[in-house]
Amino acid sequence: MSLFHLILVALIQGITEFLPVSSSGHLILLPQLSGMQDQGQTIDVAVHVGTLCAVVLYFWADVRDGLSGLPRALTGKTDTPGARLAMGLIVATIPTVIAGALLHFTGLSDALRSVAVIGWTMLGFGLVLWWADRTGPQQKHTADWGIRDALVMGLWQVLALIPGTSRSGITITGARRLGYARGDAARISMLMSIPTIIASGVLLGAEVAVTADAQTARDGAIAAVFAFVSALLALSLMMRLLRTVSFTPYVIYRVALGIVLLAIAYT
Repeated sequence: MSLFHLILVALIQGITEFLPVSSSGHLILLPQLSGMQDQGQTIDVAVHVGTLCAVVLYFWADVRDGLSGLPRALTGKTDTPGARLAMGLIVATIPTVIAGALLHFTGLSDALRSVAVIGWTMLGFGLVLWWADRTGPQQKHTADWGIRDALVMGLWQVLALIPGTSRSGITITGARRLGYARGDAARISMLMSIPTIIASGVLLGAEVAVTADAQTARDGAIAAVFAFVSALLALSLMMRLLRTVSFTPYVIYRVALGIVLLAIAYT
């Protein structure tokens, strides 16, 4: 891969990973619409590592609390804020891990990688996000997140396995329907991304590790760095904007892109 291609993939992943516009959808569309070669699983793993580092750094205080409470959560105890957060993240991740493994090993995930699918999910789930954001109350906060809400949001997250849905978008949708304020909905969604990205990285990383070489490692490192920087900037900007604006700008982008993709797919 050329340096331009590496940086382009990294920027797309970094900018779109935490915005509710679907990073996987954009990465699938890049080779299909531009004619560029598919970046492959090695670069996918690398850019996910970069975005993982960005969200861990941005939410380090929450991550530290969750890590401190993890031993208690693993014994079934949720008597501290850190343990409740850790248990919530575990519960929210399990449905996606199970469904993702089934899709991956059955090959069904490849069947969903089409312009038409991404167009419909981009459009449809964009409108669902708008509906949830417009109608959902803003009475809950991150401290209110418990096992039941974690499970509900984990089930919403399973839908993100369909390209174009957006993991952050669908979990924010679920959080807004549960009554979480916009900033708290985004915060919980971002924290949920950490174990999900780790699980995805382990699954894909195990497959590419046996074929990695010095050139691949160099390309991966470059991609990871650019993904980290762009993800950190995009995440910081979104969290600041949510203090004053809704998710409507992202919905407008999703609807417009969805219409364009459907026009391409059916003409």
